[in-house]
Amino acid sequence: MNQPLDELYLTWLYSQVGSIRAVHPDRTHWSLIRQLFKKEFVWTVPNDDNRVEDGKDLRYEFMTVNELDELDREWMSLGCSFLEMLIALSRRLSFEAEGEPSWWFWKLLSNLGIEPYSDSMTYDALRVDQILDQVIWRRYARDGKGGLFPLRRSRRDQRKIEIWYQLNEYLLEN
Repeated sequence: MNQPLDELYLTWLYSQVGSIRAVHPDRTHWSLIRQLFKKEFVWTVPNDDNRVEDGKDLRYEFMTVNELDELDREWMSLGCSFLEMLIALSRRLSFEAEGEPSWWFWKLLSNLGIEPYSDSMTYDALRVDQILDQVIWRRYARDGKGGLFPLRRSRRDQRKIEIWYQLNEYLLEN
């Protein structure tokens, strides 16, 4: 893995959802962002591979924006990180509903209960990892509580339907 490329890419990803120039640790989330970046998002429900591809497409945008001509095929073919998936999903939410992608990103983290973890606090990285696994392996409640899209009234078991349909049901309810 090309470390400088990863660091440049991570900084670019963070700039899509937050201020990388914030100086005060209450306003930065580097530790959390890095953890989301290191965690691979694995799809287990049919069509969630679309979320993976959306996330990986950010790499092409990054390459274009930064005018990087040399394509590292190995780097481009790596699995999709949880961070990439969330940023791409936030962009989809922004398109489908009102709000900026960065607002939706932090809303999704809030739904997971990990949004307040700034660099000024010591947080339980193991607990965050458990929450991410809960989303990936669909170990949240039938109504989506504990996942990205908790619902008050769920018609279908959210653990068994693709993220796109969860997103739409969430938007309809809210």
